[in-house]
Amino acid sequence: MKLKGLGRLSVPHFFISSNNLSNNIVTIADKENYNHIAKSLRAKIGENILLIDENQVQYECEIEKITSNSMEVKIIKSYKSTRNLDFKLYLAQSPLRSDAQALIIEKATELGVDGVYPIFTDNCALKKSVIEQKISKWQKIMFEASKQCERASIPTCFKLYAIKELISDEKFDRILALTERSADFKMKTYLRENPISKNEKILVIIGPEGGFSSKEFDFFVENNITTLSLGDLILKAETAVITAIGNIVYEYE
Repeated sequence: MKLKGLGRLSVPHFFISSNNLSNNIVTIADKENYNHIAKSLRAKIGENILLIDENQVQYECEIEKITSNSMEVKIIKSYKSTRNLDFKLYLAQSPLRSDAQALIIEKATELGVDGVYPIFTDNCALKKSVIEQKISKWQKIMFEASKQCERASIPTCFKLYAIKELISDEKFDRILALTERSADFKMKTYLRENPISKNEKILVIIGPEGGFSSKEFDFFVENNITTLSLGDLILKAETAVITAIGNIVYEYE
């Protein structure tokens, strides 16, 4: 769809509630969406925008009315969004410092994860109190990245966990730990011999820059957690996250 008057082929889509729909008209009155569309993008009557609701229904709309604090848009076309994975992919990751962690959160969102579990590991770069304070910031990054890449849903940044606590609290169909020096399989070989199924719930665990401790390796063995390698190169943690998730999505697709 060409977006009229915005000078670009696409714009971020906006998350709305289906409660805002009536007689093929969507009323946008929440402050964040209104300010972004009307003030930041300076959209005008007759221009098109993309909306998506909590049911993952995408709406191609045309702006019909703009007031000082709301706007009304007419639905031109609606359809179920396909911009999501049809299996559940979760990342459990030992947070890094500042910009590197923001990059991980953003790229994991773009690559389709359903959620990120910050985990406190033996070699974690941040204190627990610092991680807990940053979770709301990481959730906001997820929200903005979801808009930018037109995701059908917004992933969740969960509370801080220890690996043992996460495994006991949450149920996954498959748990994979990425280890740089000792692994059961190379990721490519493993995924081709053990393909992912539709609707499968998968957890990928990635450690800090210092890697997992010997105690954490022992935990993986004792709990039959498959360990995977991305190859012979040693990757920085943020590179490992992007490479691992990208490979999983690629092999599935």
